Amino acid sequence: MTKDAATPVWAHARLALRMIAADPKGLGGILLRSRAGPVRDAFLSLLPPATRRLHPAIEDDQLFGGIDFDATLASGTLVRSRGLAADEGLLILGMAERATPALAARLARLLDTADATAIVALDEGIDDEAPPPTLSDRLAFHIDLNDLPYRGLAQLEPVPATRVAPARLGPEDIEQIAHIAEAFGVTSVRAGCFAMRAAQINAALSGRDRVDSTDIEIAVALVLIPRATRIPQTEEEDQTEPDTPPPDTGDDDADQGNSDQNDRLPDDMLIEAAKALLPPDFLDKLAARHQRSGAGNGSGATKSGNRRGRPLPSRAGRLGGQARLDLIATLRAAAPWQRIRRQSRPDRAGVIIHPNDIHLRRYDEKSDRLLVFVVDASGSAALTRLAEAKGAVELMLAAAYARRDHVALVAFRGETAEVLLPPTRSLARTKRELAGLPGGGATPLALGLKEALSLADMAKKKGMLPTIALLTDGRANIALDGTPGRDQAGADATRMAQQLRVSGADAIVIDMGRRPENQLCELAKVMGGTYLALPMASAKTISTAVTTALDI
Repeated sequence: MTKDAATPVWAHARLALRMIAADPKGLGGILLRSRAGPVRDAFLSLLPPATRRLHPAIEDDQLFGGIDFDATLASGTLVRSRGLAADEGLLILGMAERATPALAARLARLLDTADATAIVALDEGIDDEAPPPTLSDRLAFHIDLNDLPYRGLAQLEPVPATRVAPARLGPEDIEQIAHIAEAFGVTSVRAGCFAMRAAQINAALSGRDRVDSTDIEIAVALVLIPRATRIPQTEEEDQTEPDTPPPDTGDDDADQGNSDQNDRLPDDMLIEAAKALLPPDFLDKLAARHQRSGAGNGSGATKSGNRRGRPLPSRAGRLGGQARLDLIATLRAAAPWQRIRRQSRPDRAGVIIHPNDIHLRRYDEKSDRLLVFVVDASGSAALTRLAEAKGAVELMLAAAYARRDHVALVAFRGETAEVLLPPTRSLARTKRELAGLPGGGATPLALGLKEALSLADMAKKKGMLPTIALLTDGRANIALDGTPGRDQAGADATRMAQQLRVSGADAIVIDMGRRPENQLCELAKVMGGTYLALPMASAKTISTAVTTALDI
């Protein structure tokens, strides 16, 4: 092995594989964070040849087995398929960051119940993508190979699959591991149990029948350090020696009996040794880890409808997963071939259906739309503008039921912006909430756009399509921090408009001033939306303009 291959990260990765091969049930597996490349290929070459690969869209019948529809239809008798999880051994989950919570739960159940199954989850995520915690918490070892050089890694031999019995673990060892876990901020109970098991397996692989400090140090490095959430702060203690030495009891047997405990390193020494294993950019990686762990289920952004939608013509396909059979279309496809099929299969009774007759239901899934009116309630014309905006909201809601639209209203004036009407489809509630709105004051346009961005983000998380309609007649003069000043207020408004464009929300800017405002036209371009100059527009004009511009 070359010098590069002997780096601690690679040595720990190889040791983790040995431990998984020795005790798959007790350790669960490895979460490997590494992009596709030669380093990851070198790691995968160390795995035993009898491994099975999974993909994040795998269906239940492929994983756990089920009815083999093709064979069942061809033979006329029930035929069951054997899933990949039927045989124990090592499973490789590619693109683990795209695994759904449902798949993570099924794999977690498999790890909890199987006797000799382990998983190597390949995390290829970037930015905030991460595997579901349900799965990653059940994998003992978390290894990051992204910064590892390739030289010398490909010449290694595969790790032998050797089962061993765990070594003995004393109460003092359990207490020490728990103390170190607490010092590094590891709160997962499973992580502590994995560290204890890793120490036992490492001792057994080294030919020892009892865990010592070396095994605990390795377990801390492999299990606890990757999960650390803080850097321990050691306290200075007075190490003064006693004036008189302790009396010699002469009990050699007692000294011999306590030799194991005397050989153990103190907790503070193990903590200092573990701190040396933390990467130099630990705090930066910790912040990135928090960002990744808080970003949903780790499966990436998806664009899907939040309701079924209208039916589409069925299409030939294969049953499985969430596919729904279109029985009428299936029988219609099989009907012309019944005479020929009965001649070849006289023993079959009833309708003979072949796999290529199967037709599946399809739907035109569309998301509900959230239309957010951002209304300028500042200035002398605020009451008129608010009245027309309220009328436009009511007109939009009156025709919203068939389109499944929701409407929200944000008003900004003075130094604040307020959500006057949360997303709703209730016309009665809208009329009640919009009665008697205040107006007048300065123009905090950036704050209004910020509130609209919050509503748009909330709508996207619910599967809705947000759309922003800005109604104003003047220039921004209040910044995000509430201070007056047109320059800073304009810069803040432009920045919030850029964030709205990045969010993907549709936008329209309606200039209701007596004269068109160039800055509002530029703001519409920054938002990636449409600019309309509608001086003194009525409620019906606003409603028609929004409907036409946004193709609602």
